[in-house]
Amino acid sequence: MSYFAAAVVRDQSGWTAAEVNLRGATDIDEIADRLRDVDQDADLSLLFVEADDTYLVILRLDEGEDLRIFGSDSAYAEESRLGALLVGDLKTSVTGLDDTDEPRPSSGGDEESEQPAVDPEADPVGDADLLADQGISAQKLLALCSEEGMLPADVTAEVCQMLGCADEVEELREV
Repeated sequence: MSYFAAAVVRDQSGWTAAEVNLRGATDIDEIADRLRDVDQDADLSLLFVEADDTYLVILRLDEGEDLRIFGSDSAYAEESRLGALLVGDLKTSVTGLDDTDEPRPSSGGDEESEQPAVDPEADPVGDADLLADQGISAQKLLALCSEEGMLPADVTAEVCQMLGCADEVEELREV
C-alpha cells in the first residue's frame, strides 16, 4: 500500500511543510515523534496521511502535545500495517458531531446535488472536530471526505486551502 505523508507546521513566522517518512514506525507515539521532529517549537502541527487514493488520516499536535487523530475510514486499519498504527486503536465512532453520528451531506440547494458518499460503507473514526478551532467543523470535514469524486489528496488540498498552507503542501507533491 502506497502513502503520502505531509506535515504542515505553524509557528510565529507562518506555515512550513515537509514530507514525513513513516516506514519502520512501530507505534502511534513514534509517528507523533516524527511529526514533532518537523518543528519542535511549532504552535500547531498537522500530519496528513493519504493512502492508495482511498484513505485519509489527519494527526494534530498542539505545541507538541495532546495528539488528536481523525481517519476517513476504519477499514484502513485492516488494509495495512500503517493503517493499523494510525487508526487501529480509535473508537469506531466519530467524535465532534452535535446531535447526530451521521455526517451531514453537503448541499448545493437542490436534491440532485446531494450525492451519496463514495463508499457508503466508510466508517470515519476519531476526532472529526480536530480542526474546528481552525474554521473547519466536523461536519465540513466529514462532508469533504464523503463527497463523490473527492480523493484523499483533494480533501487534503481543500483543508490546506482553508488553513492557508495549500501552496506549501502542493510544493511537496511536485518534488
